[in-house]
Amino acid sequence: MTDLDDAAALRAADPGGMLEAVTSLPSHCREGYRLGLSALDLPSAEGATAIAYCGMGGSAIGGEVLAALVAPRLRLPVAIVRTSELPEWVGPHTLVVASSYSGATGETVALFEEAVERGCRVVVVTSGGELGRRADALELGRVVVPGGFMPRAAFGYMALGALGALEAMGVLPSLAADLEEAVLELEGVIGLQGPDVPAAANPSKRLALAIGERVPVLWGADGIGAVAADRWKTQFNENAKVPAFAASMPELAHNEVVGWSVGAGDGFAVIALRQQGESADVAARFGPSMEIARASGALTQEVWAHGRSALARLLSLVQIGDLVATYLGLARGVDPSPIEAIVRLKRTLAEA
Repeated sequence: MTDLDDAAALRAADPGGMLEAVTSLPSHCREGYRLGLSALDLPSAEGATAIAYCGMGGSAIGGEVLAALVAPRLRLPVAIVRTSELPEWVGPHTLVVASSYSGATGETVALFEEAVERGCRVVVVTSGGELGRRADALELGRVVVPGGFMPRAAFGYMALGALGALEAMGVLPSLAADLEEAVLELEGVIGLQGPDVPAAANPSKRLALAIGERVPVLWGADGIGAVAADRWKTQFNENAKVPAFAASMPELAHNEVVGWSVGAGDGFAVIALRQQGESADVAARFGPSMEIARASGALTQEVWAHGRSALARLLSLVQIGDLVATYLGLARGVDPSPIEAIVRLKRTLAEA
């Protein structure tokens, strides 16, 4: 087990530099947005009827961010495609965002090729690879972000790069003011909960230590909270190397709460990700639902978003979750960066 307050021990336990990567989220978001605004060869959005956001794993989360932040006020429906085949409705009037950090994700490259064949309006978000080469050769819209990160650590580049490109196309209103607020909030989170702040005064370190060997379960309100819960879940999976689960309000109040019967919560930590933008109906469900989980034996805790804008609230929850998951991995004595299970799975599939 690594002492989270021992700087030398943290560096030794984190050879891949995951802590440095997650605490760079403010600058990644700002730079990703700039790269999106200045992207090359962006297609016209005039007459577009829908957005298909194509990606897998961490490269698909930009679509979730888009849907949670602006879809309710966007004239175009947004669909997130996480398969290797496009839906039948995708065609020349569809704006297709193909997002793959490595540029080598098989499903995303296949979707890109199919979108080109169907005459869709295509934008790629990538650091290079086959996807970047094909978009370059065809002179299609492309947001090229820096390479060298684990894909999940490039969240800021990928998500804000896509949003910036959509803004440049006139699909979205300007996000500049909201992003500046968000960056200030993220820097505030890091100042209070970053690696240099001791656990006694650091909420993220304390939460990681409280979770310990428990299985994290994340609850968030539909929209921003649900996206944040999914991000926390996958960060616990990949950075802490533990199972984790996510659900959203109000849906979970109609089914999942029944599963938290007395004694069933032993070994779990239920963490509610809260934010001021929740509807009154949804907000009212959290207290009783958390009490049910607590009575089942689960550890329960609420984590609140920071900021005025929806973008700031979402990104602040992402920042806190990235810290908690990375601290948990380090506290458990595992290197947060490697994803050997995924590498092994891909190798097995390739050999088959």
